[in-house]
Amino acid sequence: MAGVGLLVLMRLAKMALAWLNCKSEIWGVFRFDCSASDRQAAYPSLWFVNGNDRDTPISTRTRPLYTPTYQCVHGQQIVKLEFPAGTSLYGTGEVSGQLERTGKRIFTRNMDLSGYGTGTTSLCQSHPWVLAVLPNGEALGIDLRKESTIQFIASSSYPVITFGPFTSPTAVLVSLSHAVGTVFVPPKWSLGYHQCRWSYYSDKRVREICGTFRENGIPRDVIWMDIDYMDGFRCFTFDKAYPKSLATDLHLNGFKAIWMLDPGIKHEDGYFVYDSGSKIDVWIQKADGTPFIGEVWPGPCVFPDYTQSKDFIYNGVDGIWNDMNEPAVFKSVTKTMPESNIHRGDDEIGGCQNHSYYHNVYGMLMARSTYEGMKLADKDKRTFVLTRAGFIGSQRYAATWTGDNVSNWEHLHMSISMVLQLGLSGQLLSGPDIGGFAGNATPRLFGRWMGIRAMFPFCRGHSETDTIDHAPWSFGEECEEVCRLALKRRDCLLPHIDTLYFIQLIQLALLWQVLPFSLVCPYPEDVTLRKLENSFLLGPVLVCASTLPDQRSDKLQHALPKGIWQSFDFEDLPSLYLRGGSILLLGPPHQNIGESKPSDDLTLLVALDENGKAKGVLFEDDGDGYGFTEGQYLLTHNEAELQMSDVTIRVSKSEGLWKRPKRRLIVKILLGGGAVIDTWGMDGEDLQIAMPSEAEVSNLVSASKEKYKIRMESAKLISDAEKASEHKGVELSQTPIELKSGDWALKVVPWIGGTQWLHSRVDVNGYEEYCGTEYRSAGCTEEYSVIERSLQHGGEEESLMLEGDIDGGLILQRKLTIPKDNPKIFKIDSKILACKVGAGSGGFSRQVCLRVHPMFTLLHPTESFISFTSIDGSKQEIWPESGELFYEGNLLPNGEWMLVDKCQGLALVNRFNVEEVFKCFIRNSQFGALV
Repeated sequence: MAGVGLLVLMRLAKMALAWLNCKSEIWGVFRFDCSASDRQAAYPSLWFVNGNDRDTPISTRTRPLYTPTYQCVHGQQIVKLEFPAGTSLYGTGEVSGQLERTGKRIFTRNMDLSGYGTGTTSLCQSHPWVLAVLPNGEALGIDLRKESTIQFIASSSYPVITFGPFTSPTAVLVSLSHAVGTVFVPPKWSLGYHQCRWSYYSDKRVREICGTFRENGIPRDVIWMDIDYMDGFRCFTFDKAYPKSLATDLHLNGFKAIWMLDPGIKHEDGYFVYDSGSKIDVWIQKADGTPFIGEVWPGPCVFPDYTQSKDFIYNGVDGIWNDMNEPAVFKSVTKTMPESNIHRGDDEIGGCQNHSYYHNVYGMLMARSTYEGMKLADKDKRTFVLTRAGFIGSQRYAATWTGDNVSNWEHLHMSISMVLQLGLSGQLLSGPDIGGFAGNATPRLFGRWMGIRAMFPFCRGHSETDTIDHAPWSFGEECEEVCRLALKRRDCLLPHIDTLYFIQLIQLALLWQVLPFSLVCPYPEDVTLRKLENSFLLGPVLVCASTLPDQRSDKLQHALPKGIWQSFDFEDLPSLYLRGGSILLLGPPHQNIGESKPSDDLTLLVALDENGKAKGVLFEDDGDGYGFTEGQYLLTHNEAELQMSDVTIRVSKSEGLWKRPKRRLIVKILLGGGAVIDTWGMDGEDLQIAMPSEAEVSNLVSASKEKYKIRMESAKLISDAEKASEHKGVELSQTPIELKSGDWALKVVPWIGGTQWLHSRVDVNGYEEYCGTEYRSAGCTEEYSVIERSLQHGGEEESLMLEGDIDGGLILQRKLTIPKDNPKIFKIDSKILACKVGAGSGGFSRQVCLRVHPMFTLLHPTESFISFTSIDGSKQEIWPESGELFYEGNLLPNGEWMLVDKCQGLALVNRFNVEEVFKCFIRNSQFGALV
């Protein structure tokens, strides 16, 4: 395929192509269907604000510049979009890994997946949206709209929609915003710092945490309650350790409170939520029409069907946290409910469908229900909802975070690109868990993470139970001071951040912008910025962050775009630059947003452009209501202009019904290298400041740089442990453990990653074979201990027993043996043992499946195949061209399968016990079996 091709694999029935120019406020939006009949059969869109916009044609002579082509291969429809060489692909939403997505495979299926790594292909949100940035800086958006599960492989036909090409990536995203809507209007307090942890077991602990913030003078606004506050993990209940007076007391101390709600409702007669839901019949059903029951934290649970318009109103809290809403189901190989379950959806969203259709939008529908319920409970207050699972369009109802990340430097670095990718599909209010959710951060890691994360849209520290405390003061005085400075910096920037959200709402402008997207348009030849992963824009503010353990921000080689960029705020935190031509408005730091007043001093940072001009805007309202929709706000446009040797700063325009407060205005003009000149006056009055001569400017800049150099030379990195205190098992021995007998040389080597593998390498007459067992748990990379080794044990020539704690009260045990009576074979037995009772049924939630992946190098890949006899007696053969095949029920292998080399007439037999699903494939001259 010439150039850069976007491959979308779909199981479609027909080869014909039809396109339709859809209704849009911006021309250049095209819909492609495989055929006219497919267009008629397509279900409504859940991510368009108005689903009819996707289906209503408009009269235009515009024709698409890039048209998909279709090809059917082995019953699957391959759709190709050909782009010029040098095109960069971005988007796909909440997926880990590099910023540029070119060459990455994405599975758009919402998954409860903890401890993910750079190679993880799907997480809690699905965003089938790709942004192609062409070599000349123009850009094209591609919507692969499919609410049901796709792997860029789908079970039925669906439209492909393109946006553009437009003159810039920004124009594409503005067009997307018209289709999918903008982020909900957040209350201003939600833009402050949030403290959370899974294990605040009582109100006493919550009060202790809040008191320490206050005593240490660290800015904070919100405290979060995980599932610990519930009575037996029953939603809408409070454990006796959490009195209902807690929320009131928190408000009196300047804290807002956010409480978790999961979709799983305990199946228990007498529990008022279950009884009320059963009375109005809101539970998802099995195929036979009875309510589906699955295990989650409370034990057996039913699940609300959010595809129906039923009202759930919950009052008395400041915000609600929707977790586990992929939906996650324990003790399930698929980690969710069966696809055969039935949702009785309203007609406007697709009607009655099985779960496979609604799976990826279940989280979004729960967020919508929560958002609308909170608005009904108090229509005068802005709602705040956080959701783990989502889809394109979720930003209309909820913020999000990047899932259960891990306390390591790789996840710190990856968090920047993940937040930016979410922004590319409209989710602007997002961020990672500061310090990492799983595992133990170190002082240096936590301090650096706080410095960077304090500049992200959503700013929350969160960690799991059984880890060390991850509060700003948990890592010593040096780290605490860095956290204090970072959060004070964020507090000063809150007027600017709040203004950005307002502008985004009324102008569909971008908020947190990916560096190349906002800057490559004026400089399309500067392709060096396209893969930059440690910088981002906060409006006109460029943030350059170091994500390496031993590299401070002042040592980072900043790749600045063309133009004027003035540095400011010389602390050892992420470096900040203000774009020439901009005015940045700052407020004073407070302990919480509730302490701020309209009469507070304002600071204007001014960076003049090459013409000696600058502009800026400030939005002000009550921060927690909807009065701005009726004009109850003040929108101030400020401008600065250099004339002769004086800079004049004035209010050029005001909007809104609010009167300007009487307050002091401090103006600082950035000269470069951190040097400034300043003046002050009253807000609303014209201010003038005399500019120094070129020689004086040079001296001021040199003095500022020298002062900064001295400070940095005397500064030191936050003290840290010699080795990072990572999650259990990251510090694993790299020395293989070897067993030898007869023809076999078996080596056991641990593998470190978000999903844990225990690999065996087997040498047989020069052949290398690998066998790995994979388990998935809550972000665990676990340590395996050799608990038993014997040369003569139980009649076996040699054996090795390993054991690893995989969290949630579970142990993964693996025994490798070479039988004495048959030394030509070896056995690998893996089992999972419950060693203690976890929280609720969560002792089993942290592990959902055990997969055995033997990998073999094949001498004759085209003449090798998998053969087995099914339970029903039928014979099965899987060849390399067969693709991935699933076997269930009576088609499961009857206890064994064989890898057959037809040329040599030899077979490798694998015996096992299987209960639910067997998946086979041969790919890239290797074989893998998934059990």
